[in-house]
Amino acid sequence: MSSPDAPPVAALEELTKIYGAHTPNPVPALRGVSFAVRRGTFAAVMGQSGSGKSTLLNLMGCLDRPTSGTYRLDGQDVSRFSRRQLAHVRARTLGFVFQSFHLLPRLTALANCELPLQYAGGVSRRERRQRAARALERVGLSDKLDRRPTELSGGQQQRVAIARALVNRPALLLADEPTGNLDARTGLEILTLLQELHAEGMNVVIVTHNPEVSAHAQVTFQLEDGRLARTEERVAPRQARETLAALLASRSAAEGGR
Repeated sequence: MSSPDAPPVAALEELTKIYGAHTPNPVPALRGVSFAVRRGTFAAVMGQSGSGKSTLLNLMGCLDRPTSGTYRLDGQDVSRFSRRQLAHVRARTLGFVFQSFHLLPRLTALANCELPLQYAGGVSRRERRQRAARALERVGLSDKLDRRPTELSGGQQQRVAIARALVNRPALLLADEPTGNLDARTGLEILTLLQELHAEGMNVVIVTHNPEVSAHAQVTFQLEDGRLARTEERVAPRQARETLAALLASRSAAEGGR
């Protein structure tokens, strides 16, 4: 983890979100949440359904604006940005990985990875293809550039989604339940990749309801009923590569004993 004196890549101060704030029946989703994600950190936001974690993800991902409070992303106060400004920030500063991959089925892996660069603009077609190819190579899919999502396994589709999130060189990678649709082995492979990217300098925040997943983060922010209930820091977070090796060894031993 980076030095406590390092400026945060994301800082939330008394963030609230009330749906229907000006109606007779307002619904408070976030109730004054404050925390900071320091640069060089692999963090998790954890909570059960209804805890506010999805709302928090939308705010951290500049998909929505808070009712009150301040959100600083990569040094910018984006709390009161217009929708157009938020779209620009998303394109330039954030990378997203979703549970359901959200790949366009008619496009190849390479074309899916090029999309963020097209939206951001200012990048030639040749450079788009080169950067997308490098991103896919980084996630171990250099031989799958021309495959469409239906021709890939779930784990491979998630790797394409991660490559797409990396192609803009974002300041922050947000992963929403990135292992939720995957089996245990594939999920650990994806966590291994995310930990490797973090080790290479990527700031990563995973949103999850699963304590087994959050155990791989350096710090976990636990939400309950729209509030930050506690913060847990780990000197030695679980290493997905080691967990995966133990899982494979256990399965091998079980098969050998049959």
